Amino acid sequence: MPTDKIDLTITALKKEELPELVEMARKAFIEAFTEGNKPENVRTYLNEAFAYSQITKEFEEPASHFYVAKLEGTIIGYTKLNEVPAQTDIHDPESLEIARLYVLEEYLGKGIGKKLLDFGIKFGKEKGKKYLWLGVWEHNARAIRFYEKNGLRIFADHPFPFGDEIQTDYLMRIDF
Repeated sequence: MPTDKIDLTITALKKEELPELVEMARKAFIEAFTEGNKPENVRTYLNEAFAYSQITKEFEEPASHFYVAKLEGTIIGYTKLNEVPAQTDIHDPESLEIARLYVLEEYLGKGIGKKLLDFGIKFGKEKGKKYLWLGVWEHNARAIRFYEKNGLRIFADHPFPFGDEIQTDYLMRIDF
């Protein structure tokens, strides 16, 4: 069902919604990254990057902005947008990073990811940024196709520590 047929809203995350976001984010991460990765590496990363205390710390960072996609009041996706100095790489004040963009598996292919991406692009333009960039795992073909279809292009890569491995993330960008 396309998003124009469902009651989807995108709003800034409220502090009291953090527990729901953490639960949704953990589930979406497991859905997206269990296949092709060692279970112990998924667990380690999940327990570090998606711990309630870590997400709360990121939420409280003034240069990070969390927005949630809700369907009938329930969080089904979210994006985390980083300005300098919160960016994970690049650190260009003229850029906006999409540090995370996740949608629960059951809602993939319904246009929700595109709505979150479009929201990030609009947010970046409103902040006067020149481009938006993100990192995507080199083996996440579906996400790479999605971003390419929406105008982003690979311009570099960087190492991404994941448990006991160093993986490669492609860096993708779209200029405004």
